[in-house]
Amino acid sequence: MTATVTFRPASNSRRLFGDFDALRHLGPNWFAAVMGTGIVANAAATLPLQFPGLRGAATGVWALAALMLVALSTAWAVQWVRFPENARDHRTHPVMSQFLGAPPMALMTVGAGTLLLGRDVIGLSAAVAIDWVLWSAGTVLGLMTAFAVPYQMFTKHRVAPDAAFGGWLMPVVPPMVSAAMGALLIPHTPAGQWRLTMTLLCLAMFGISLIAALITTTLIWSRLVHHGTPPSGMVPTLWIVLGPLGQSVTAAGLLANVAPEALPDLYAKGMSVFAVIFGIVAWGFAMLWLALAGAVTVKTYRAGELKFNLTWWGFTFPLGTCITGSTVLYTHTGAYLFAAAAVALYILLVSLWATVAVRTARGLAAGTLLRPAPAPVPN
Repeated sequence: MTATVTFRPASNSRRLFGDFDALRHLGPNWFAAVMGTGIVANAAATLPLQFPGLRGAATGVWALAALMLVALSTAWAVQWVRFPENARDHRTHPVMSQFLGAPPMALMTVGAGTLLLGRDVIGLSAAVAIDWVLWSAGTVLGLMTAFAVPYQMFTKHRVAPDAAFGGWLMPVVPPMVSAAMGALLIPHTPAGQWRLTMTLLCLAMFGISLIAALITTTLIWSRLVHHGTPPSGMVPTLWIVLGPLGQSVTAAGLLANVAPEALPDLYAKGMSVFAVIFGIVAWGFAMLWLALAGAVTVKTYRAGELKFNLTWWGFTFPLGTCITGSTVLYTHTGAYLFAAAAVALYILLVSLWATVAVRTARGLAAGTLLRPAPAPVPN
């Protein structure tokens, strides 16, 4: 009996990790778990309502996200070495390739958390250095996905009329994350031309992502109107639309905060005005989309069709950007409306994150999440 107890775990360990077979089908969509975990920490760092223990708990969640990033990055590297054909298939797959935007956003999310929270543990200088590395790597990779994935869609994929889904936003959102997270690094950039250049690059990336996201969101809206709601397994991806909306509000507000350090007074004041007016307009549409996505999700759940899969991580990071967007609007306007919204959405975020995290852990332990799955969206 003792031999049996010790034999099976050893066999499982050798099967899953000794020959790395479990990593064969590891996709870039797994990095959405890092994004979703990291935003729980980052949103707490600046939440309008602070209470004892919140920052400590947020720091712990940031550390968890950092560990997840290291583990997934290592696993992804091993996959490229041991199973390069699978890794290449993900890069050219009409659905999985969309999630190549997740790794760069995961890098920048953890980097921002390092600056906001990790500095309490490792010191400001080390936190800034780590954030620069992660932000730079994420920005380069994000700009690559923003170009390469749409180009591949334009030239190689045959896209069906009902193929548009929330995942189409994943490759074009990273530059917006770069703009928002880059704003945190502007005060740590040398004054003069370097700081000016950093600010202008962030504004340019804001534009790259905003316009691409608006076009893509229009395609998703059109798909919903003409073809109805997506298959049940893809319903959580509707929440991804919240990502560029909330992150654009966050980016505009954070860039306005640091604009006086880099831009002439006239343009700095203009940035503040833009951050409020644009922010409120985009926030309003984000709340409409949240209501629509939530209603479709509830409808699917009540029908008994909302089965767990990794797309559930779409409930987390996009919602988190609405929290950070609400927070920056509160700091710029002083309106309690946005403070209350940030707190209420954060409670929802923590609930969703806990649910998705537990189910992911169970699926990972059982091995069901490491099996190949058929493409959920026809292209």
